[in-house]
Amino acid sequence: EVQLVESGGGLVQPGGSLRLSCAASGFTLSNYAVSWVRQAPGKGLEWVSLINSAGIVTMDSDSVKGRFTISRDNAKNTVYLQMNILKPEDTAVYYCNKVNMRPAPWGQGTQVTVSS
Repeated sequence: EVQLVESGGGLVQPGGSLRLSCAASGFTLSNYAVSWVRQAPGKGLEWVSLINSAGIVTMDSDSVKGRFTISRDNAKNTVYLQMNILKPEDTAVYYCNKVNMRPAPWGQGTQVTVSS
């Protein structure tokens, strides 16, 4: 079964850090570029970061540049998102998916809440 499972979210104070994981099963994630996207309450999907299949090229949205770092461990079929200097506006459900004409079924996402 093709599946994506996001984990690592939680409640954190402004300025804190979290590390999200995106684990794939049923297909080889290392064959694809992967993006993280997020959806804040009452808003649409926002692209956050992208990493190419080899893990050499990354891109980040202006809203997270310098604070978030995307990486991957192809041996573990997993992509990560290290989030530092978190802000209340980073509060959202975070999702990952392969960058492809045929995305995998969306996972449940992982909730990140930044609040004091």
